[in-house]
Amino acid sequence: MIFIAVKHPVRPEYADDWPTLVEEFTTATRAEPGTLWFDWYRSVEDPNVYLLLEAFRHAAAGAAHVNTDHFKAAMTRIPALLAGNPEIVNVEVPSDGWFEMAEMHVDVDS
Repeated sequence: MIFIAVKHPVRPEYADDWPTLVEEFTTATRAEPGTLWFDWYRSVEDPNVYLLLEAFRHAAAGAAHVNTDHFKAAMTRIPALLAGNPEIVNVEVPSDGWFEMAEMHVDVDS
């Protein structure tokens, strides 16, 4: 799996509307056959920063994603909404999804 985390420093005037502003891009990416997840999270420390966590089944799915029309459109539209360049972590992980955290156990039956 290809796992990607991207921090987007959003201009303050767009921060509250960010989920709506990227909704079309998000919906189209989630519909791609190789997408495992594509989720946005807002920082609790800086409300102008959004973290995108995305995962694709394999490198070919990631490559297909960056060649879609919706990705190309987003790459021309989103920069005007940002206060700076996004930061990214992009790694290949030998998995198809999430693992349970070994250091913690939650008893949901209590």
